Amino acid sequence: MSLQVLLVGCGNMGYAMLKGWLDAGHLATGDVGVIEPADALRERAAALGVTALATVEELRADIAPRLIIFAVKPQVILSILPAYARYSKTATFLSVAAGTPISAFETLLGSDAAIVRCMPNTPAAVGKGMMVVVSNANVTPETSAFVSELLSASGEVETIADEALMDAVTAVSGSGPAYLFHFIECLASAGEAAGLPQETAKRLAMQTVYGAAALAAGSSDEPAELRKQVTSPNGTTAAALSVLMEGDRLQKLVSEAVEAAKERSVELGK
Repeated sequence: MSLQVLLVGCGNMGYAMLKGWLDAGHLATGDVGVIEPADALRERAAALGVTALATVEELRADIAPRLIIFAVKPQVILSILPAYARYSKTATFLSVAAGTPISAFETLLGSDAAIVRCMPNTPAAVGKGMMVVVSNANVTPETSAFVSELLSASGEVETIADEALMDAVTAVSGSGPAYLFHFIECLASAGEAAGLPQETAKRLAMQTVYGAAALAAGSSDEPAELRKQVTSPNGTTAAALSVLMEGDRLQKLVSEAVEAAKERSVELGK
């Protein structure tokens, strides 16, 4: 068995990534192995045709993965890393564990280890994620390109040079989906208050946010220009925006929310 990728952890995020690689043709089933101690999750991974093992000790000694991806909870990442130190001279390590800095990996794996840190978000589960990566100096350009190709199966990929920016990334795209989910809640609730049936209000809110995001993503116009295009003078949209934009109230509220998330990310990383 020759492995390009060893995936450690195959919960919701890991499984979504794995399925995305296979569906997109980035990897064949023989190119990837899975380490997952939970029986049900391991069996789910094996059903895709990949080799799935309970522990890394079960992996044959002559196998040297090119890339080892950790898709596990942040609270367990450091405790399991030492078991993979034997690959530190030959493999690149990619972590999607939030809040764990590259320095923590270097401490356990050695300063010569090649480390990539990735902050995904939950839409990666449906191939619409935002995947932000930062690497240490030991990662080769070829491996960086390979990582970006793999992650592109889960959504858009952005590379940053300064790891300190990860706290801001976490606050915007990492936590950002929850902000939109709450906005959908609020818009649906407001629709109900305006007289719409509950399910109708929910559907209108959901599709409106989804459609507007798709329109913005596919347009060459800036979001501000798209907003102006749908806002007729003295019309209904203008009336609503006068409430949301008065005194920059929505901008201030969102900025406060992002700053709170950023500060918490800094605290968790200490």
